[in-house]
Amino acid sequence: MAGRDRASLRQVEPQEGEDPARHFPDRFRAALAARSAAAVGLKSIVAYRHGFDFDPALPSDKEVIDAAGRWLARTETGADPRVDDPVLLRFGLWTGVERGLPLQLHAGYGDPDVELHRCDPLLLTRWLKLVEPHGVDITLLHCYPYHRNAGYLAQVFPHVYFDVGLGVNYTGSRSDALIAESLELAPFAKILFSSDAWGPAELHLLGARLFRRGLGRALRGWVEAGE
Repeated sequence: MAGRDRASLRQVEPQEGEDPARHFPDRFRAALAARSAAAVGLKSIVAYRHGFDFDPALPSDKEVIDAAGRWLARTETGADPRVDDPVLLRFGLWTGVERGLPLQLHAGYGDPDVELHRCDPLLLTRWLKLVEPHGVDITLLHCYPYHRNAGYLAQVFPHVYFDVGLGVNYTGSRSDALIAESLELAPFAKILFSSDAWGPAELHLLGARLFRRGLGRALRGWVEAGE
């Protein structure tokens, strides 16, 4: 941690007997700045912790302090420290935007921790409108089965990009159709590649091979049809 960042954290260190939630907003901003000093981007799993159906506006520091107080009080009872308060999650997202780095958001299909109907990226539309003036690029990761919705967002918002990586591996023999559908609206330069190879190394190869095959078949078919 850089000296300036350590100093920033010391300046908001709670004093003995003082409510620790009072300094939560400033300490979080300072900690994120320190941790991301050499980063090229940030990622949020708000889809897992709450979903995208949240108030898109930046919360006030008072709202954050109140929410942090509730969370800290809960953890002091020995409860699971999982952060799922929408105010704290919104604050985390907006603090990331304020860093000015590209921001990745998992969308759509995931493990049983997600409530899939709340992970449709279209639910982010109002938030994306508010983020656009900040000049921060947003990448929607994976997106299945909402890949067409993600393609729409990538078309209408200049700062939105997406991939279908997880969906490609999981749909296997049907991945050709998934890739073709992702190309329907989105500009080609807005469609990114990932293998989502979170486990066996072979998934890197499989993801790359399926994506290359599906993209080739879709484009070849359109070229041969004179499209």
